[in-house]
Amino acid sequence: MKNRSTSSHKPVLLQESLKALAIEPGGRYVDCTLGGGGHAAAILEQSSPGGQLLGIDANPSALEAARERLQGFKESALLVNDNFVNLKMICFEHKFYPVHGVLLDLGLSSLQLNSDGRGFSFQHDAPLDMRFSPSQKVSAADIVNTSSETKLAQIIRAYGEESQSYRIARSIIKERPINSTLQLAELIEKTIGRHGKIHPATKTFQALRIAVNHELEYLESVLKQSIELLGYGGRLVVISYHSLEDRIVKQFMQQEARGCICPPRTPVCICGHTPRLKLLNRKVITPTETELKNNPRSRSAKLRAVECIISQSDSYSTTKDHKFITIAKSNSWLRPAILQKSKVFILAA
Repeated sequence: MKNRSTSSHKPVLLQESLKALAIEPGGRYVDCTLGGGGHAAAILEQSSPGGQLLGIDANPSALEAARERLQGFKESALLVNDNFVNLKMICFEHKFYPVHGVLLDLGLSSLQLNSDGRGFSFQHDAPLDMRFSPSQKVSAADIVNTSSETKLAQIIRAYGEESQSYRIARSIIKERPINSTLQLAELIEKTIGRHGKIHPATKTFQALRIAVNHELEYLESVLKQSIELLGYGGRLVVISYHSLEDRIVKQFMQQEARGCICPPRTPVCICGHTPRLKLLNRKVITPTETELKNNPRSRSAKLRAVECIISQSDSYSTTKDHKFITIAKSNSWLRPAILQKSKVFILAA
């Protein structure tokens, strides 16, 4: 029987993602946020024959759900249980570089939201966990029950953009210990009241999840690593869901598409920065009315895409990078011969 979470999973901005990635038969792609495998399945279908996909997810349950969905692509899909912050290491170890495209869908999957035991949503009463991977040491409960009032307020303010952060933190300190999602959600609603359709605990839950999983720091890191894995003409596509993520993605792409990045008043360029990317959409891409109707969870999604305009050798600028490539494991997963015969922009590794 098909996994219910897998069958109910609806990939966001699917057609827009495929178009932005410029999928080609025989291409090689990385899905850094595998989730239910919806985007991955579509990429493999469109890159057939000969296409390959490396899928990464920190959540073992999500990986198994995606494995079930991708059963028909066993020879073409390599799935790795890891955090995408280790993207470059994973690709080097499996000799999966250069690549034609990298996809990042930063939203929570249906599997995570519908899970009763992870605490990502306050629609169910669950332990205050919020870890993407069970191997992570710090949970949301740890942050809520051990942080000082000032630290807790800073987390809620910075990562949730919550104006009532200090009131919420003060209430949490008074009511500790707090170990369940409903307990925390009800406390926040009691503290700041409810106005409009959005639950008052939404921003705090977002903040805790971001803090637990180091989402913003890891995002900055994986964006940089992605460029170093793309071959000439390769595409990076990112779907974000809130302003903090989108701001990081937008600023990174804009900076890497520029030449000089010296301060405005610098008389002569001293940075030596050259553009590595070309912006593919200056205006952010959002879901259509049809998609919003069929999948309300897509309402805040924003897609940005860029194309690599430098060769892969130019990306690997340090001795450490070259050494890492040289000592990549000998039992690595190699792409089939058909990839070398396909009409692609990227030279074989």
